[in-house]
Amino acid sequence: MGTWNSRGLRGSQLEELLNQTVESYRLRGLALIQKVPTPITPINMNKDHTQITLAYFNQKSTVDYIGVVQGIPVCFDAKESAKETWPLKNLHPHQIAFMKEFEEQGGISFIVLCFTGMNESYYVPFRDVYRFWQRMLGGGRKSFRLSELDRRYQIRSHKDMFLHFLEPLQLDLCERDTQQHSGQEALP
Repeated sequence: MGTWNSRGLRGSQLEELLNQTVESYRLRGLALIQKVPTPITPINMNKDHTQITLAYFNQKSTVDYIGVVQGIPVCFDAKESAKETWPLKNLHPHQIAFMKEFEEQGGISFIVLCFTGMNESYYVPFRDVYRFWQRMLGGGRKSFRLSELDRRYQIRSHKDMFLHFLEPLQLDLCERDTQQHSGQEALP
């Protein structure tokens, strides 16, 4: 069981942009995606009981968001890095296992990764996340670099869709179709 504290608010701006984007998708009938709440048990609160200062997670979280896009099940996690590298320790084995099983059931898993220092965000397909994870397990790098990501998967803003990840999702779907028709496996 983990402990919650203010460090968990680091990605709140990214989360707010994603929440606004998924609401815009919902209003347009493009997707129905929800933020997955992480159940916590408060232990300490501030004097006026308006803020939790210490809490325990009731269970391990899986991913930040889950939903459906035009009939396709999707799940993803939102992550940030101030540098041009992203440490894989920010993902947990149970999250990788969940995303892998989600893919095996016909869903699409990915990470929305914001490099705050460069003001760039990327859709990182699970196949890439899994490849980086396997490399780490094999004794390789415990992180991956921005330069290792496919620039075609950069997420742009469009009107009130601040992190318009449906465009790179469409690219991911096209590449999966190409792999499937050529007989290649989707996961390594």
